[in-house]
Amino acid sequence: MAVEEIHAEMVSSVWKVLVQPGSEVDAGDTLVVLESMKMEIPVLTERAGTVRELHVVEGEVLQEGDLIATVADG
Repeated sequence: MAVEEIHAEMVSSVWKVLVQPGSEVDAGDTLVVLESMKMEIPVLTERAGTVRELHVVEGEVLQEGDLIATVADG
């Protein structure tokens, strides 16, 4: 089973969480929306599967490289 780890690419805050653990997602779906410098940044998954873990909550401040979520095939 392949697992995708999704990390923050920059310092930002979690503006909106759109999925929960157990959610089924398709490649290209938005998992969370981050906010940085007044810009909304959608965080997408590259694979279809199930959200295994969600490591963020709305309002949380993330540092570059922080783990946001893991998505597993099947």
